[in-house]
Amino acid sequence: MLTSVVTGGAGFLGSHLCDLLLGHGHRVICVDNLETGSLENLAHISGDEFAFLNHNVVEPIHVDEPVDYVFHLAALASPVDYLRAPLASLKVGSYGTHNALGLAKWKRARFLISSTSEVYGDPQVHPQPETYWGNVNPIGPRGVYDEAKRYAEALTMTYHTQQGVDTCIARIFNTYGPRMRRNDGRASVQFINQALEGKPLTVYGDGSQTRSLCYVDDLIRGLYLLATSGEHLPVNIGNPDHEVTMLELAQTVIRITGSTSELVFEALPTDDPQVRRPDITRARQVLGWEPEIDLEEGLRRWLKALGREPAAV
Repeated sequence: MLTSVVTGGAGFLGSHLCDLLLGHGHRVICVDNLETGSLENLAHISGDEFAFLNHNVVEPIHVDEPVDYVFHLAALASPVDYLRAPLASLKVGSYGTHNALGLAKWKRARFLISSTSEVYGDPQVHPQPETYWGNVNPIGPRGVYDEAKRYAEALTMTYHTQQGVDTCIARIFNTYGPRMRRNDGRASVQFINQALEGKPLTVYGDGSQTRSLCYVDDLIRGLYLLATSGEHLPVNIGNPDHEVTMLELAQTVIRITGSTSELVFEALPTDDPQVRRPDITRARQVLGWEPEIDLEEGLRRWLKALGREPAAV
């Protein structure tokens, strides 16, 4: 039986990854300090093939058994979280990645770092290929997350080239679906919650900024394919076919939920990227991966997971 360690395994993406790994016959060791994760995301999991370790990855990670894969997903990924705890965000990206890589080196395990489209910043190239170096403000409020991830990528590649660790880098674009925290703050979950509660949907700026939204099942499948490949260079994982403006997303959520909510507009956050769309040519070529679930179908699946019936088409 293969053994996988998943840092941040009680979070939105991490818990779905735990499910997939268990489904593929792995023993899974979930490492999480529950800063942003929740045991509710793991409540459906039972059996000896799963273990939970309450631990902050800023401290060294000790696992007293063989490990085949280390998936490093621990991060304060939401603006709500990294703006609330900027030093913690920097430490997880630096010390946490160092410790997760140290575990992979010690166990001779394949290592996957969950990087982010935020390494591209407010991009001047559209869509964004992996060869684009980005346009990031290192001292702005978003820099604590953006630069932590850029450093984590540099550290991961250095462990590969200088220490011989078998590593790979996933650049994750905007993802949505069941188990997102209600107070996550990102547009998709905020719109869903506001629509279901009959509250006005908050759109920032004029709503013309875009994001490309990938359903969580597609994203997790991509991470697994990358981890089990022989690739070492960064690979974008996201959905290029569903780049929508935030205004369009809000209107789509209202229609699918059947809500009567109105829209309200507030000031755009500092350094908020104006466009975001992955070029997934490498993912198609190297992994044979591309997303399968379109935006409306993904939103309907999410509503059903919340126990709500989507509005009729």
